[in-house]
Amino acid sequence: MISTADSPADRLVLEAVGVALSALPAGGRIAIAFSGGVDSSVLLDAAARVAGASRCVALHVHHGLSPHADAWLAHCEAFARERGVEFAAERVDVPRDAGASVEAAARDARYRALDALCEARGVHTLWLAQHADDQAETVLLQLLRGAGLAGLAAMAPAYLPAGASVTRMRPLLHLLRAQLEQYASARRLQWIDDESNADTRYARNALRHDVTPALAIHFPGFRDALARTAAHAASAQRLLDELARIDMTVASREEGRALSHDTLLALDDDRALNLLRYWMRSLGLVAASSARLADALRQLREVGEAGEGHGLRVDHAGQALRSYRGLVYWEAGDSSEPADETALVARAISELSWQGESVWHLPQWRGTFVFAPVEPFEDARGPDTIPVSVLQRAVLSVRSRSGGERMRVGESPGARSRTLKNLFQERGVPAWKRDVPLLFVGDDLLFVPLLGVNRAALPERRESDEPHLRIVWRDDLLIA
Repeated sequence: MISTADSPADRLVLEAVGVALSALPAGGRIAIAFSGGVDSSVLLDAAARVAGASRCVALHVHHGLSPHADAWLAHCEAFARERGVEFAAERVDVPRDAGASVEAAARDARYRALDALCEARGVHTLWLAQHADDQAETVLLQLLRGAGLAGLAAMAPAYLPAGASVTRMRPLLHLLRAQLEQYASARRLQWIDDESNADTRYARNALRHDVTPALAIHFPGFRDALARTAAHAASAQRLLDELARIDMTVASREEGRALSHDTLLALDDDRALNLLRYWMRSLGLVAASSARLADALRQLREVGEAGEGHGLRVDHAGQALRSYRGLVYWEAGDSSEPADETALVARAISELSWQGESVWHLPQWRGTFVFAPVEPFEDARGPDTIPVSVLQRAVLSVRSRSGGERMRVGESPGARSRTLKNLFQERGVPAWKRDVPLLFVGDDLLFVPLLGVNRAALPERRESDEPHLRIVWRDDLLIA
């Protein structure tokens, strides 16, 4: 039981944490995203008091953006240890690409690191310390950016990101910053003041220091009003998502990786755009602006009228929207070069001196090559089998496509070789499935997933008693 609170703020904070805790399985561990600031310090202190220190783990991300980052890490570790809470930290590199927001890059790096730290410890719940002032600032930012309902819905009290295994919760979302500061002062907590929080060149800081104080004078209840706006937007967005899910059941192809071109275009513009937004979120893609989506839909309608989709290309956030053989899909793109139907991804070459291994796992490709013996009832010298001597002829290597590779699939020695691109097109393999590992023996291409064995790499004559194997490529069941 929670002891009698020493102050109103103490009671409010402990009650909020208790409510969040009651929604979790009994005995389950909780990770707290711990920056060392006043908000996360209050959350960690209260979580240790209510749930018990043994159920908590404090997770700190070292961004390296401040000269004080090392000192902050040391402070956070000491703070957690004082309360008997397990502590873990991760250092990340924040990319500073031209035109990219440092804030957004740091946030993305932080959440990736926090999720990885949780998964490494078997923790499925991550608590974040955002509060009512943060929520109000987020709604204002989204309004000023002209965001749609999904943006205005701002931060949810609890949610599971798409494809993630760690649920994120915000126990303090309905409490004010001032109430957390009162709790911290009453508990005599020591916290970090990040100097970047005073830099009004950042949009959120400008709102916090220059705009919301003025709003508080003229509209004292603005935080509650904006919280209601976020709740209304979230409710409306859920209805739109439900409509999009209904449309997806009809339009979805290739397990959601593609949409039927005709089915999408049978919808009116508003409904089609809603489906496109929902589909992009389901694929984990960055949201596109309304103008870009409207342009994409316009081009898709023009493609539909012309009956040919090869000319369609809408670049967005490292991807390109394409239409091919009645399907609409995203492939790796954002290039000024002419589009190809394949997405080439450079990966380090992996090598194996084959000594009879039955499997060769390739984590960077998220899959495994299986060398399976030919069954007794099969033709050992069939078109898809390989003599063991070929595998032992030279070192096996796995490489990315670089473009222009050729192979012969016909059994006749006189059959001509053809480009992988043409073979993929002939077999109707969608572009997003063509980023496959190419298996070489020495300098000879030997096997291509979805296409099979390169007959040109095999001897023209095979010994009847030589053992043969069949090569199979299997994707990992777990997609990270």
